[in-house]
Amino acid sequence: MRALAAVLSIVFLLTGSAVAAAQPAWTPTPIAWGPCPDTPDSECGTLAVPLDWTRPWGPTTTLAVARHRATDPAHRQGVLLVNPGGPGTSNAEFALFTGYFSPQVEADFDIVGFDERGTQGSGIIRCDFPAQAPSDDPTTAAQFAALRAYNQQLISQCRKDNSPIFDYANTAVGAQDMDAVRQALGEQKVSYDGISYGTLLGQQYAEMYGNHVRAMVLDSNMDHSVDLTRLIGDRATAADDVFTQFVEWCDANETCVLHGQDVLAVWRQALQAAGDASFREVVFNTLYGPDFATVAQMIADMAAGGRPVSPRFEYNYPSIRLATVCQDFSLRIKDFAQYSQLRAVELRHAPLMQGSPLGHSEATACIGIPGPPANPPHPLDLSRAPTILLMNSRHDPATPYAWALDIHRQAPRNTALLTYEGTGHGVYTRSACTRAAADTYLLTLNTPTTPSCPEV
Repeated sequence: MRALAAVLSIVFLLTGSAVAAAQPAWTPTPIAWGPCPDTPDSECGTLAVPLDWTRPWGPTTTLAVARHRATDPAHRQGVLLVNPGGPGTSNAEFALFTGYFSPQVEADFDIVGFDERGTQGSGIIRCDFPAQAPSDDPTTAAQFAALRAYNQQLISQCRKDNSPIFDYANTAVGAQDMDAVRQALGEQKVSYDGISYGTLLGQQYAEMYGNHVRAMVLDSNMDHSVDLTRLIGDRATAADDVFTQFVEWCDANETCVLHGQDVLAVWRQALQAAGDASFREVVFNTLYGPDFATVAQMIADMAAGGRPVSPRFEYNYPSIRLATVCQDFSLRIKDFAQYSQLRAVELRHAPLMQGSPLGHSEATACIGIPGPPANPPHPLDLSRAPTILLMNSRHDPATPYAWALDIHRQAPRNTALLTYEGTGHGVYTRSACTRAAADTYLLTLNTPTTPSCPEV
């Protein structure tokens, strides 16, 4: 009987493989372009791709795509795919935002963006968040259990409401979609500019399809090799680092409304007056700029009895992070004991900001999500890619400088690192130096001759 079972198993595997091999492979159809509703001088269209890339003959899903044609078609160098980060922002809308890139880049490249799955025109994911939610900073095992139960119910309902796209929205799938866009555009190679979370898409595309990369700029870098402790700890360190830059600025500039005061004492007073984490989140988001003057005014107002300000989310970030971030990283806190250890790491790395609101909220939002991540973290392998330009601020609140250094260490032969010696999230538009470095690379493939650009 065991021998018969073994034979039947082999027959099943062989016939199963034959059936799979007999299925037609996915081939792209040209994108049917038409005028974009709000920007008729640009082009918009859609592309159908397999819902599940392991079953390319199965059901499909549709990606929204937008293109701004090269303004100097006679000297066109190809396609520049763009991603402003998020997750949750619209790559298609960003592609039509003229003025971000320099006139020469717009002249030489068709700038193309496709909305990733779960975003805007590509099956946007929306979750129904109850008005009342448990604290994401539990102080007891019972509170942790309540948060996990809340998350489990929320994630289950969100998955049901956004089926089937919810299960196929991680960044590795996005990289496969990106190559489908390349094929549909008829390009042998593409260039890419990704910012913030968009750097993860670029990294994974370069790993999987490095031979199809002409040039790639990764601005403010995610590090897909970090584990849960490092993601929380590194982001906490970055949050306190930038807040320290703010305190030093305030001490040195008379224009700061807190100049001449004990800024840290006023900050502690403001936190006590605010009473919850939302105020810290608003301050943290304002440090992206960084808009130090506004941060100082918010702290002064809150310490004087002002009202908390609700944080602003970009597009559908709170919803899509459940389908994307929770599947791209191993953010699975198993119990209150582990949570307590991680919270201690946060507070040790960021005693001023009490952790990173971004890192903390992502980790706690994923508590209770079932199973391992579909796109687990791993060391970066860029061996098939050309030289990629990494750009990062030395003081970045969201994507720590340590992550850019880590990526450069993982792929020293395939990356060049340009450091902006200043503060803020996003590098390209910081100065003439940063813009020229990226432009020269995109236009000529020459990496910067200097490793850094001064703060302005």
